[in-house]
Amino acid sequence: MTTMRDAWRLATGTLTALPVRPPTRVDRRTARTAMLLAPLAVLPLGVLVAMLLWLGGLTSLPPLAVAFVAVGALAVGSRALHWDGLSDVADGLTASYDRERSLAVMKTGTSGPAGVTATVVVAGTQAAALTAYSHSIALAALAGALVCLSRCALWVVCCTRVPAARADGLGVTYTRTVPLPVAVLGGVLLSVTGGLAVLVLVRRATTRFGGVTGDVFGAAIELALATMLLTWAWL
Repeated sequence: MTTMRDAWRLATGTLTALPVRPPTRVDRRTARTAMLLAPLAVLPLGVLVAMLLWLGGLTSLPPLAVAFVAVGALAVGSRALHWDGLSDVADGLTASYDRERSLAVMKTGTSGPAGVTATVVVAGTQAAALTAYSHSIALAALAGALVCLSRCALWVVCCTRVPAARADGLGVTYTRTVPLPVAVLGGVLLSVTGGLAVLVLVRRATTRFGGVTGDVFGAAIELALATMLLTWAWL
């Protein structure tokens, strides 16, 4: 019971801006459970996105404007940590073919040209795709569900087959904690396109950085969400 409570607090406190008590203990078992709870922990954010899209659809506001507000609200609700990760990963991948140099660039926390471009493209893709979800409450609810399911990307990134790039940092406690069958299930829940996008990212990060970091966690979430929203909008 204590582990579950700590895991829930860890997942909610890490993945959302909702105020929660800090966990009493954070170990790899707690981290694994927190990653498994990730889709449920962000349920309030999914509901927020769904409500914004549905209410926006009832007005005469431009759908794209409503969609950008939803993307912005989601970013605020997660303290924009995932966007910071996406930006850092893009900068790291384009900075150098040297592993240590790339990791150093990612650790600076500043956004370079590649990071800014990646953020604009992915955020723009999410917003453009979300315009298709404001036509009914059912579609708005689907968008909210996809927000939650996109966090299954963490199951893939934290798979026991995926190493950590650093011996320290945020990602170390979480990496190699999720069993392979659960990671495979996560890829399935992300849809074919979302799962492939995360797999490509993880493969690229492992090749270039020697493994994944906390920044890769965030990048995987935002990339998965953009891909899933676009796929279901097309369907």
